[in-house]
Amino acid sequence: MAFDKAELTPLLSLRVSTHQIPRYGHFPNTTIHNRPLIIYHNAFESVTSASQIESHLKNVGVCIPDWRSTMYEKSHFHSTTHEFLVVASGKARLLFGGEQNPKAAGIDVQAGDAMLVPAGVAHRLLEGSEDFEMVGSYPAEAEKWDMRYGGEVGTESRIAALRWFTEDPLYGMNGPVTNF
Repeated sequence: MAFDKAELTPLLSLRVSTHQIPRYGHFPNTTIHNRPLIIYHNAFESVTSASQIESHLKNVGVCIPDWRSTMYEKSHFHSTTHEFLVVASGKARLLFGGEQNPKAAGIDVQAGDAMLVPAGVAHRLLEGSEDFEMVGSYPAEAEKWDMRYGGEVGTESRIAALRWFTEDPLYGMNGPVTNF
């Protein structure tokens, strides 16, 4: 059987939503850099495999696939890198911004959706189907990702120093991330 190329939704048909989530408790969220959480709805056909997603990401070269798994059930964020997630299978409800945060974003995702999670944005799994799996990737030049739970010294200065994308992880030069 031949390896099929991932079918990416044409950019003009892509539905994108963005969320600015202000600081809440020990979670910096989007306050430091003012870059939004970006959701790419149905970026890939729902039957696209994790291998096809990884191949597409490697070909674009902006973010490099690092793991396949679900999302942690405890709110956490990264201070050393932004994170790009693509749902390879199943569906889930995710929380961005921290528990009890009145400005948090509860997002339902399904196979084919992608999310660009800026450094500092708290995120966690609320519930997911048994087959829920994502491909996690990070900018090619990024430091190794870290796990932060809020209140750690030095995280905000690391986040503030991070470069933003000049190309989109899925679409290259003209993708949604280049608008922010």
